[in-house]
Amino acid sequence: MSYSKEDLRDLYDGVLPWHKTFEIISKPKDDDRFDKYVAFLQERVSYSNKILMPLGDHLNVVAKDGERIVKCDCGYEFGDWRQNWKLNALVLSRDDTAKLQEIYPGLKCPNPDLCEVREFYCPNCGSLLKVEAVPVGYPIIFDALPDIDSFYREWLGRPLPDEKKLEDMTYAVTKNWGK
Repeated sequence: MSYSKEDLRDLYDGVLPWHKTFEIISKPKDDDRFDKYVAFLQERVSYSNKILMPLGDHLNVVAKDGERIVKCDCGYEFGDWRQNWKLNALVLSRDDTAKLQEIYPGLKCPNPDLCEVREFYCPNCGSLLKVEAVPVGYPIIFDALPDIDSFYREWLGRPLPDEKKLEDMTYAVTKNWGK
């Protein structure tokens, strides 16, 4: 069974009735689901760059001038998709009791000597893009480095014309921070 782009949009937005949601998520995926998903995401963004792969709410890997970059829905560019986009985001670090109590009031509040909660925001539109709870001093997590070329070539059966080397390039951002 194939589902419409509108059904997938409603699923994404959380407004699809439960019986339809259950049907979509429990049955085998239709062959064109990824294309429909990307199509409705493309309609929502403020830019014309082609979305190659969604990374999460409000974040996409897009093709721009022969490169692949991470872009927010508002158009803010975080840089090369092989670099941790979080290094170019605004960060609110909840690392003391007062800041943690805002989201974990009372006895639920974790010990700030043991953990911190980091919130990553788009510097342009202010959208909350990601939250991570980590031990104090833990490095910023690089959530995903998708192998876009393998996905298009092996899963979708349509290779991209400009394959890129898959490697973590985050070090290119951080290498000069200590100088």
